[in-house]
Amino acid sequence: MDRRAFLMKSTTFGVGALSWALNPPMPARAAERDTLDITLEARPFVYPPATGTHFHGLAYNGQVPGPLLRLRHGQKLHARFVNRTGGPSTIHWHGMILPNAMDGVPDVTQPAVPNGGEFIYAFKPDPPGLRWYHSHVSPQLALGLFGAIVVEDPTDPPADLDVVLILHDVPDMKSYAAAMANTSTAPMDLPPGAPELAEMAGMKGMAMPTQPPAGGDMSGMNMPGKAIPSGKTHAEMGDEVFYIGRCINGAAYPHGRPIIARIGQTVRLRILNASPTATHYVRLAGHRLKVTHSDGNPLPRSVVVDVLRLGPAERYDAWVEITRPGAWLLESLSSRPRDLRQAVVVRTPDAAHAAPERPPASFDGSVYFTYALAGEAAPAAMTKPEPATDVSAHFVLGGGKWGDPRWTINDKTWPDTPKIRVHSGDRVEVRFTNQTDMDHPMHLHGHVFELTSIDGERLKFPLPKDTTLVRANGGTAVWRFTASSPPGRWLLHCHNEVHMMGGMMTEVDYI
Repeated sequence: MDRRAFLMKSTTFGVGALSWALNPPMPARAAERDTLDITLEARPFVYPPATGTHFHGLAYNGQVPGPLLRLRHGQKLHARFVNRTGGPSTIHWHGMILPNAMDGVPDVTQPAVPNGGEFIYAFKPDPPGLRWYHSHVSPQLALGLFGAIVVEDPTDPPADLDVVLILHDVPDMKSYAAAMANTSTAPMDLPPGAPELAEMAGMKGMAMPTQPPAGGDMSGMNMPGKAIPSGKTHAEMGDEVFYIGRCINGAAYPHGRPIIARIGQTVRLRILNASPTATHYVRLAGHRLKVTHSDGNPLPRSVVVDVLRLGPAERYDAWVEITRPGAWLLESLSSRPRDLRQAVVVRTPDAAHAAPERPPASFDGSVYFTYALAGEAAPAAMTKPEPATDVSAHFVLGGGKWGDPRWTINDKTWPDTPKIRVHSGDRVEVRFTNQTDMDHPMHLHGHVFELTSIDGERLKFPLPKDTTLVRANGGTAVWRFTASSPPGRWLLHCHNEVHMMGGMMTEVDYI
């Protein structure tokens, strides 16, 4: 079945169980055992992502997100995957260094699991930190097949509360199908003037404007900044996705469970952006965020920010100390109506009925997380030369032209894109130049790399990551890593699902 046929088939599933959003279960966890055994069954599921809407999608174990898995570092995971989706599926264990056969990429590391089939994923999750799992068969991530894993690091300082927050966006599947084909979509509910505002957001590489636009949700639309074709508007252009719901842990505000902490307690927020396309800017009213981990990996130094930026598939750990009574919204900033607000309440026990304080709508005077800030960027001419590497690649990211569904690497689409061939132990450098007008969250399977340079500036403190946003309109990024993972074929691709399916994908091959 080709991807468009499967996409349309995926929107016709019947009614499933009630949404996990309003009654999240306890996480699956291995306490003192050597192995966490779990069955993950993927099947059709219907839930209300926002007031007055019902989404026909997919879920693991009848809940969106799937079960939260917690393990101690060193424990093994034995996951029995049962596929009842109606089509082929796999599970990719994002951010894990694991045997290549367990990576969950159909037709690369394993045959896709057919409908009605099963597969056993067995490995020792590594490295520690916030990781996640999701289907690698499009559009199943967008339909709801994702969940989080916390691999607990015994060297981490303790927190009074350790909370996982998964930001996810529920797409209008007609616009999603149109984005895959880069064709016009059905009319969307955009306010007057939205096309111009959308173009501004796109030209900024999806950075939020200083003042979020009134009346329209441009924070995650992934709007292009290209010139509008004659007779078209941005609301009709095919490489945007319109979202009918914006959720945290399965719930749109105000239906989610609050985070309740006492004065003097420290809260560790492990935040994942599981959106198929959207970059999010997260802020907690009345508080600053101490960021300590990037994609689950300890940062060389912590940074304190007002606003946290997360591209698709990125994760950050942010610590907050509760110093006074009250209630505050932790919110992915946008100006959508309340029923689509992506937020969760953080409050003290005595503030159950208090109206929560909202974060400022303006970014004026705010410090928000960037790679340059976290890594203390400096012009390349002011830093020492980089050590020599054994293998290097330069990838130019292109495509996305009107009427053309292709998103390219060096003018090629998968599977014809240039590959990186390595031997075990090689020191590898990958350079990206983004010639498109949209940011690209580039992700490498099976490795943790160091982001060493961003937009021509070297980082004094390289950032350990598995996913990096490469800025639109000429943005650059440099990765360095050692080819020390288990041998095999490891994908490297844009984690915007539309761009990945349009061909922006290659691989690192051990030879």
